[in-house]
Amino acid sequence: MSMLTQRLIRLWMQHRLFSVWLGVAGLWLLLAILAPLLAPHDPYATDFTRVLQPPDKQYPFGTDQLGRCVLSRVLFGARTSLLMTFVLVTVVAAIGMTVGILAGYAGKWLDTVLMRLADTLMAFPGIIFAIAVAGMLGPGLLHTVVALSVVWWAKYARMVRSMVLQHKQKEYVTAAALGGARPARILLRYILPNVLPPLVVMAMMDIGGMLLSISGLSFLGLGAQPPEPEWGALLSEGRRYMQTAPWLLMYPGLAIFCTVMIFNLLGDSFRDVLDPRHRR
Repeated sequence: MSMLTQRLIRLWMQHRLFSVWLGVAGLWLLLAILAPLLAPHDPYATDFTRVLQPPDKQYPFGTDQLGRCVLSRVLFGARTSLLMTFVLVTVVAAIGMTVGILAGYAGKWLDTVLMRLADTLMAFPGIIFAIAVAGMLGPGLLHTVVALSVVWWAKYARMVRSMVLQHKQKEYVTAAALGGARPARILLRYILPNVLPPLVVMAMMDIGGMLLSISGLSFLGLGAQPPEPEWGALLSEGRRYMQTAPWLLMYPGLAIFCTVMIFNLLGDSFRDVLDPRHRR
């Protein structure tokens, strides 16, 4: 057995829970990526002879009000929902990290201005503020990402700023500055590596919340627009048939529930890997 194999086995034994949830999350993402191959029907094809058909062998999740395959739309909806969620996580983390580093390292008036702006945004209920911004921009997934980015970046910026202030006072940073290192080198070489792990943990633990926010705005008609398959939009379309065709709500709702649970547990286990003090 090679040294690499032994190392991988040892890491897996030490962090089995994280490995399990990472595998489950990877499988979940694989289902979304392979949606065109796994979907039994065209998610946009209508068949008015099969309107609101209950689940059967041909349509395992039934059909909707236009005779479209619900299973196919849920699978394609995973691509839309997860893609927009990861785009939102990336944008929010990038904005929050940039603002936090600038505020923490530059300090003085720039720190005051940026943190007062963050405090102002955090004073409003997040989803209400996002609805207002999305309403001004108009419906659409891109506008949904922009609206939620305006809301979510503030807490990332405050966390990164606190980490920068903490590490800026360390002796090795002071020694690097006295040795003639430029601010950009100090940030990239000494501060950023210490800021990234907590930032990644926060981002992973927020995936579920961001997915719920995107689905919520789509449910209200501010996100994905028909006939785009997206889990929140599917719930919105199916709410009128709650009593006559409950499967229109059940399957997209289960998809959202399972995804949020998987990524919440993955983020929690990843935090335990990076910080042993959180292990039970």
